[in-house]
Amino acid sequence: MKPLQLKTDTACVLIDAHHGGRIASLKVDGRELIAGNEPGNPLHWGSYPMVPWVGRIRRGRFMYDGVEHLLPINMDPHAIHGTGFTRPWKVTSEGSLALEIETPIGDGDGWPFAGVARQRFELERTSLTCWIEVHATVTMPAAVGWHPWFVKPDAVDFKAGVMYLRDDDYVCTAETVSPVPPPPWDDSFTDVLQPVSIRWGDFTVQISSSCDHWVVYDMPDHATCVEPQSGPSNTLNLRPAIVEPGEPFVHWMRFSWDT
Repeated sequence: MKPLQLKTDTACVLIDAHHGGRIASLKVDGRELIAGNEPGNPLHWGSYPMVPWVGRIRRGRFMYDGVEHLLPINMDPHAIHGTGFTRPWKVTSEGSLALEIETPIGDGDGWPFAGVARQRFELERTSLTCWIEVHATVTMPAAVGWHPWFVKPDAVDFKAGVMYLRDDDYVCTAETVSPVPPPPWDDSFTDVLQPVSIRWGDFTVQISSSCDHWVVYDMPDHATCVEPQSGPSNTLNLRPAIVEPGEPFVHWMRFSWDT
């Protein structure tokens, strides 16, 4: 299945619904902003949705309503980034500048609750806005976010007031530190000053979101990840949202630029 295309006179975005419902490419004035094209390695390319959880879940285990649940281990020894980024998504509506797709969750993928995840993409001349929703069939915990792999920028203007500490398992704990230590980072943050700016030469993209937590992963040489999330990594064990049937859990992320 070929990626779906949204286009204006200044920007073009390709949505790969088959490979995890992700942004496979975002070009502005011919400049590619999104790194990679590795369908066989779903963790490390594009800009993909994290649903129904974000980041690492320690040993794939979490407690909800007094019951321990075990998730599939996809980054040994942990479960990471949800189930949506490895699944095909169904195109439910498409216009010249908008796209809506969805995938079931809890349908043979190891997530123990039934529901549907939906995404919508809207491209305008100077912005791309992405929405993600979790619709629960039964009451369940959840977290959502995005994992954009940006082509390595010249600079990232990221200011956060609080950083979560990781333990020896490389997993977020409830313990935090402030002020935030300098990069390099592979860490969860909150109290983030928005928008976050990413610069390549004289071209800048600003990222804003309804999410109140962010992860920055700036260690690779070829890319930097700036990830809005509804909670910190390991959030199913820290502070998940509780989603009720008929009351979808919704967040958005926006990339903005000047042409």
